[in-house]
Amino acid sequence: MFVTKQLILLSLAAVASVSAFAPQSISSISTSSEVKTILNSSSNGDVNEDEQQLSRRSLFQKTSTTAAIAMSTVLGTLSTSPMASNARLDPVNNPALLPSTPDEVVIQTEKFLTSGQVKRLSNLITALERDTGFRLRVLCQNYPNTPGLAIRDYWSLGKEDQKDDKYIVLVVDQFGGRGNVLNFNVGDGVKFALPNVFWTRLSAKYGTTFFVRDNGIDIAITNAVEAITQCLRSEDAYCVNVPDQGVSLKTLGM
Repeated sequence: MFVTKQLILLSLAAVASVSAFAPQSISSISTSSEVKTILNSSSNGDVNEDEQQLSRRSLFQKTSTTAAIAMSTVLGTLSTSPMASNARLDPVNNPALLPSTPDEVVIQTEKFLTSGQVKRLSNLITALERDTGFRLRVLCQNYPNTPGLAIRDYWSLGKEDQKDDKYIVLVVDQFGGRGNVLNFNVGDGVKFALPNVFWTRLSAKYGTTFFVRDNGIDIAITNAVEAITQCLRSEDAYCVNVPDQGVSLKTLGM
């Protein structure tokens, strides 16, 4: 039973982590309630085994559907690939929310970080790009208060025939406290160094509502950026597991 609970929670984390520039759908919100019902009934013995199995099957079917829709929205934001009309969530294109200065590496339309934290992360990200060529960018938002599609041109992301695909966009959004706050859009040039399993584990470690509640969303963001930086600066420039906290300034290139 404990394994089943873990699988359900990890599935929800994966769904939340792919919906970067759009809100959660109604199905994902209702899924959160279903999870609580299933977990509580499993612990209290209020539901028989057949009913539990039926509830779990329904939950995972809805989770898969929501993940597909959310992923389509993200790809539609950062690529030119055509998307089916019934798989798109409401897009936003608001360049007025972009900074007046060019190529700010940390943008906040929702203030999750202090000015000191923004400066520190900006220095970390700038040094990473200078030394390795990997472009890491951070967008803190509260949908629909986001530049949305406009961020693609501002940061030169996912353009057709673009040769530089070594980019990572960390989009931080609390989605009303219902989803994982860490969402990643990753260029093809990064996927060999940091494969999909790394992003899933990173979101599950620092992006959950439980971690944010206990540590703060600013710590979730800084820990995620430091983990990415440490991996890309490592000798192998490759990670599947999230590094432990307490890294030295040297490993971060400082």
